[in-house]
Amino acid sequence: MRAFAGADPPAAWPRPRGGGRPERLELGLDSLPGVGPRIGTRLRKLGLGTIRDLLEHRPRDYQRAVGESRISDLFGEQEAVIVGEVRNVSLRRTRGRLTVLKAVIADESGSIPAVWFNQDWLAEKLLPGTVVRLRGQLRRNEFAVRSYDLNGAGATADLAPIYPAGEEITPPRMRALVTAALGFARDYLDFLPAGLKAREALPTRADALFALHRPRTVEEAESGRQRLAFEELLLLQLGIARRTREREQETAPALGEAGELIRRYRETLPFELTPHQEEAIADIDRDLAREVPMQRLLQGDVGSGKTVVALYALLRAVEDGYQGALMAPTETLAEQHFLTVEELCRELGVTVGLLTSSVGKRAREAAGGASILVGTHALIQEGVDLGRLAVAVVDEQHRFGVEQRARLALGSSSRRAQDSAPQAEPGGRSPHVLHMTATPIPRTLALTVYGDLSVSEVAKPPASRKPIVTSWIEERRASEAYTRLTRLLRDGRQAYVVCPLIEQSETLRARAAEQEAVRLARAELSAFRVGCLHGKLKPADRRDLMARFKAQELDVLVATTVIEVGVDVPNATVMIVQEADRFGLAQLHQLRGRVGRGAEQSYCLLVSRPKEELTETAARRLEALVETTDGFELAEVDLELRGEGQLLGTRQSGLSDLRFTKLRADRALLERARSAAQELIDQEGPIDDELARLFPADGVAA
Repeated sequence: MRAFAGADPPAAWPRPRGGGRPERLELGLDSLPGVGPRIGTRLRKLGLGTIRDLLEHRPRDYQRAVGESRISDLFGEQEAVIVGEVRNVSLRRTRGRLTVLKAVIADESGSIPAVWFNQDWLAEKLLPGTVVRLRGQLRRNEFAVRSYDLNGAGATADLAPIYPAGEEITPPRMRALVTAALGFARDYLDFLPAGLKAREALPTRADALFALHRPRTVEEAESGRQRLAFEELLLLQLGIARRTREREQETAPALGEAGELIRRYRETLPFELTPHQEEAIADIDRDLAREVPMQRLLQGDVGSGKTVVALYALLRAVEDGYQGALMAPTETLAEQHFLTVEELCRELGVTVGLLTSSVGKRAREAAGGASILVGTHALIQEGVDLGRLAVAVVDEQHRFGVEQRARLALGSSSRRAQDSAPQAEPGGRSPHVLHMTATPIPRTLALTVYGDLSVSEVAKPPASRKPIVTSWIEERRASEAYTRLTRLLRDGRQAYVVCPLIEQSETLRARAAEQEAVRLARAELSAFRVGCLHGKLKPADRRDLMARFKAQELDVLVATTVIEVGVDVPNATVMIVQEADRFGLAQLHQLRGRVGRGAEQSYCLLVSRPKEELTETAARRLEALVETTDGFELAEVDLELRGEGQLLGTRQSGLSDLRFTKLRADRALLERARSAAQELIDQEGPIDDELARLFPADGVAA
């Protein structure tokens, strides 16, 4: 990466009066001119609360060059730029509280009304005689303004940045705010060692920010982004490397080789383990043989058989006289895991206890002595003794906060009940931990954000399972979906109907699960037994409903996303997802995984609004689900559609968002950052202060 062309910044760039003052970066945005309570609230909705946030708000694109046109030559709706004088201005408010600002603009060829929406504050600046340069489109004989500059201010210049923003913050206002924030860019402290900066030809962070927000060329903008991306990847890799080094100072019980209990467990299973499962088990065996605590991520597609592998790890602890624990994020998932694990362990003579917030004190005490504990965050509450814990499994681990995962890793929360942010101490005792997720993560993303974990993949489901046939239909054809469903129900199959909400909402066009269950039972599915499952049911009622469905006492389960993970009913072969365009891609894939659990052909029908009413992103999500059932392929699509920032947010520790990195484009940059991090791992100095800010002791980034 080369430094930017032109060693000196333009005169408009602020010069430092002395050393940087990083505390100014944490000032609220109300310290900028024109930001009052109303604008401040709108900015906070975008996640922008400080000067630092605004400076690190990366443009998603830049305006490309558009030639200037005479007003009389405007035609069609192609984007154009016009230059003229303001003749007169009017402002009116519609019934919908929308403000419409109109200014008649004239050049030597003619005049035209230019229109701005919700920018009434601009009326004071559009004085008669003001020269304006406007960029926009001709619509109904008016010029709809997208961006503008007054008296040569340059806001419509080529390469003007386009920022991610809500409808309440206009692009010109966002550009003006960033321009004001650039006055603080030189308050960043430059903590990178001089040798590294020279070797990598890194300009200062301030220069990179100016190049990102006010580039002179596309190449300069990209160079600025890459310099900032390299720095954040370097910090992330340093944080991961130091975490790993600290963990290696802790100790865990070294478990011996698998013995008689594991042999009987394998014989009890009604199927042969897949090669992927065997590879994951071999990885776990190697980890458990060491005194360094295992920190392994077991990721696999829905229905690939991760629970069987997780139970293997738990039984390894039991076999050596220790305790195992499985923590799930919801009661429904914990209950499902308990039913699965308890059924298998009963034949092995291994006791299993369930601990959730709804379990009574007497049952809690009885469960505490079990060899394997299954539960929610109730496992890590005060009074639960996990002193003999040797192996912990954290399922859907991205749904837990850092503090919750840390408490489980301690082994006994009662020892640290007063500590608000416990951490396993270097040199202390920790259990082996297996993190489990059914949301496949693209390999580059896993390398970046789970770099402190070893990764095992269970990528393929058992060979006996057939791929789920997925179809996408518009809601006007929903009757066809129920015609197909009733045919399969008559053949003895069962089905799920998934709805977005529990109760009807006036603000959303979403079917409520309860009302939909009543409607279906009276109409399309009147000949069948229909139940309704959602998160507001009492735990006992929820368990009873799932048990009845599994026992085939119900034909159809109308449910919310409470069935997204953990529900395993092999005879359920059909799923209809109502208003599927309202769900995310990963969530839809998880829901689809509730069918296809047996040897019978299974089907998933996605029902949505008409395609022409959907956004391009929503349509692409549904198309991707129809095209493939491979979760790893879908993870790549999800990364492309959502961006790495939102996906990384599930990590909940360290850098919760990569603001400048584009993982699909920056794989080589990532490798350079990993290499540089290894060289810097033992160095101390200013870089430690920055790491302390991003990776504080409580695991929550500043």
